Amino acid sequence: MARIDPTKLNLEEKVVQINRVAKVVKGGRRFSFSAVVVVGDGRGVVGAGLGKAGEVPEAIRKGVEDAKKHLIRVPLVGSTIPHDVLREFGASRVLLRPATAGTGVIAGGSVRAVVEVAGIRDLLSKTMGSTNPVNVVRATLDCLANLQSADDIAGRRGKTAEELLGKRAAVAARQPHIYVERPAPPMLGGGQRGR
Repeated sequence: MARIDPTKLNLEEKVVQINRVAKVVKGGRRFSFSAVVVVGDGRGVVGAGLGKAGEVPEAIRKGVEDAKKHLIRVPLVGSTIPHDVLREFGASRVLLRPATAGTGVIAGGSVRAVVEVAGIRDLLSKTMGSTNPVNVVRATLDCLANLQSADDIAGRRGKTAEELLGKRAAVAARQPHIYVERPAPPMLGGGQRGR
């Protein structure tokens, strides 16, 4: 797979977790920080990285640089993913399922961070086993990397997407990613405090 050039993309970054670790030495404790960062353009390109440094901003910067080196492209169908996928990394297992338009992202913190910067707006997910943010992020990226579009699958079988799915479903599977702005939910009780 061809490497994605991060300089041509407008990448958004999101910090998933910052962890302070202590190394005990003769004179006391030495503290350092590790940061898990995800980057994405909101249009199907996403990557994650881990940065370690003595200061938090430096750890985040290193995490962003690492994430830019490991970008992947995710096939999208409208605002969701093409099919179910289950992957594991270490003791973490992540299940991603497509959802109908308007569902929103139903996911925990680590999975949510990855899919939101990837540009997925409707998704159901379940995290099983370990909830270690590093492993959950890696398992989620593995899920997204293993997604395949209808045209890819049909091409490997020597057929067209229309032959596999039918004309209407093949057209729906090729829909470009469209972000629909949803109105804010109405405030109950008039939004005023007091009597």
